[in-house]
Amino acid sequence: MDTQRLAPIQGLIHLLAGSGKKYDLEKIERAFLYAEEMHEGQMRQSGEPYITHPIAVAEIVAGLGLDTDSICAAFLHDTVEDNPDKTDVGKIKELFGEDVALLVDGVTKIKSINISDKEETHIENIRKMLLAMSKDIRVIFIKLCDRMHNMRTLYVKKDEKRRATALETMHVYAPLAHRLGMQRVKQELENYALQYLDPIGYKEIKDHIEEKYGRNVNFIEKLKAFVTEKLEQTKIDFILEGRVKTVYSVYRKMYNQNKSFDEIYDFYALRIIVDTELDCYTVLGLIHEMYKSVPGRFKDYISTPKPNMYQSLHTTVIGKDGIPFEVQIRTREMHHVAEYGIAAHWKYKSGDKSTADIDQKLSWISKLIDTENEAADSEEFMHAFKIDIVHDETFVFTPKGDVVALPQGATLIDFAYSIHTGVGNKMVGAKINGRIAPIDSMPQNGDIVEVITSKASKGPSRDWLSIVKTSEARNKIRQWFKKEKRAENITVGKAEIDKLFARHRLVCSEDEKLEIVATVGKRFGMNEADDLFNALGYGGITLAKIELKIRDEYERSHKSAEKEITVIEPTIQSTKRHKSTGGVIVDGEEGCAVKFAKCCNPLPGERIIGYITRGYGISIHKADCPNISNAYANEENVNRFVKAEWDTPSGGSYKSSYDSSIQILVNNRISLLAEISGALAEMKVDIVSISTKNIEDSTIMNMVISCRDIGHFNAIITRLRNIKDVIRVTRVIGASSK
Repeated sequence: MDTQRLAPIQGLIHLLAGSGKKYDLEKIERAFLYAEEMHEGQMRQSGEPYITHPIAVAEIVAGLGLDTDSICAAFLHDTVEDNPDKTDVGKIKELFGEDVALLVDGVTKIKSINISDKEETHIENIRKMLLAMSKDIRVIFIKLCDRMHNMRTLYVKKDEKRRATALETMHVYAPLAHRLGMQRVKQELENYALQYLDPIGYKEIKDHIEEKYGRNVNFIEKLKAFVTEKLEQTKIDFILEGRVKTVYSVYRKMYNQNKSFDEIYDFYALRIIVDTELDCYTVLGLIHEMYKSVPGRFKDYISTPKPNMYQSLHTTVIGKDGIPFEVQIRTREMHHVAEYGIAAHWKYKSGDKSTADIDQKLSWISKLIDTENEAADSEEFMHAFKIDIVHDETFVFTPKGDVVALPQGATLIDFAYSIHTGVGNKMVGAKINGRIAPIDSMPQNGDIVEVITSKASKGPSRDWLSIVKTSEARNKIRQWFKKEKRAENITVGKAEIDKLFARHRLVCSEDEKLEIVATVGKRFGMNEADDLFNALGYGGITLAKIELKIRDEYERSHKSAEKEITVIEPTIQSTKRHKSTGGVIVDGEEGCAVKFAKCCNPLPGERIIGYITRGYGISIHKADCPNISNAYANEENVNRFVKAEWDTPSGGSYKSSYDSSIQILVNNRISLLAEISGALAEMKVDIVSISTKNIEDSTIMNMVISCRDIGHFNAIITRLRNIKDVIRVTRVIGASSK
């Protein structure tokens, strides 16, 4: 071959040749030359030749210890997408074999996953990724390596593209690397993503780390020297490493667990790598002899491995200087798995062909694909994706001592269905550590859980669907209702549709209603109205998913003006207009007290309506308030509506301010709340109340603010939306009125 053309990959070829593994170097060289030919003349935004990217990806893939076909696919992964007029998957198969072609095709089909997009396109992209992974796990290894190099060179992109790529990396690819046990890949992706998602927070913590490390610059070296001296006396063969916690790990602990920087006890760590499990426990005993251990900080992941195969002993101890540090103890094999996860277990096809162990460890992928098929809507599938991929695990035991891993927050019902479908369906109770516990209890690490079943059980309750956390349990409950309770499901589903028609005042005959439901059902592959009622009843589809389609179909079939969906206009005749406090004029009720409904908090400039409450005067609502729609659906309430309108400012009776509820979704960032409060203060807006809730790397802020009218409110919303790291600002309308 052309030695000069192969010069860019000579370092890689030498590395592979000296690895001791059987690589087909000639095939790898051919793959590089073909990729170079396909990408000839193409440039990256950095100004480098495009081929530098496939070379970098192939080097990362080789660093994971993957096989010849994986390295070839790394070179070729962009050729089909970037050069459809020059090559295709069939040509790749002809030149490099079926396996390489399948890998290239799998990587090509994984498009960008916009995590802010909740629509079907987003779900379809994730589904394609899961399907590609289920066919050959090497597809996601190559994609992760591709993403690693993209993140290393992300600085050349524009700010908007940087943020979108970083968000996608943090919410999809880093959690996938974690779920596959690839800690080194996960940590690099998280740190790069954080730099672009919260550059200020990243720099602050990085500076904290450098300052703390600077104060104790010799701390790790002193530890290593002291521990080495003690371990050498035992004749145990060991490797000793020291490390400082990564920026993202510190960031996550500070904001997710609300800890200060000084409360991070595992900032420093020693890693001791030995030959056998027995050596691990021997070294643990020596460490506890040398240092005082911190209570509650010991974890044995050797006897109880994590689902991503991670095994190690963890203990936190106090050093001679009073500085806490973590010690991780594992064998060489455990260390390799901890660094590379499933990739460390990949068997080259000319060697050991037993894949049962790998298939068992990847069964969660198949479960997620099943969830996508069974999910009632896209939002539910994304919830399942995040639960199964992102959440930490809780390890509990069966009475026989078997370990069961559940997502944190999972209930006893989830536990029962994880054991067996039949156990969940016949569950009537459960015990935690020998004591009866409510079935919605959440077991903790180390609990012994026993499920109580009965042959007389009538099956799961519909309420369980709102209790369980795992997609596996939810799907099994739905399947039971789908199979066993069709008649009951139809009754429940029909009642839901009746409420929908009443809520939106859709007036029609029963036959017309069935025709509308049947037409909508056909869009979801259902033959008749009862099929849609059944799906609603067992939870196979949600009312929210069909609500708009029902209304659209009703409007299409009812063109006459009197049957169109309109805002309520009560037909109350009145000859008097009575001013009331609060800047509102009501008709027909003299001297009646007025209050503003908390469910919708109407503002001057919006259409309003009065509702006579029992004992509390007249409640003023927005004309399109959902609670008003619900009340109007009941004929008994029709005479309780009165006309209402805002008084003009010249009347002198309007209030100076009105409360309004808003919800703000933000990315976690130091001082962001202060920035939001400052913006409101500049606009002279009072904050009546505020509450916050953390969700992964984001925070939801619920606020009640004071404003003059709808124009003032819209100006406030616009100002808040322009603040950096504010994702969404919405008005909260429709809560229950009290």
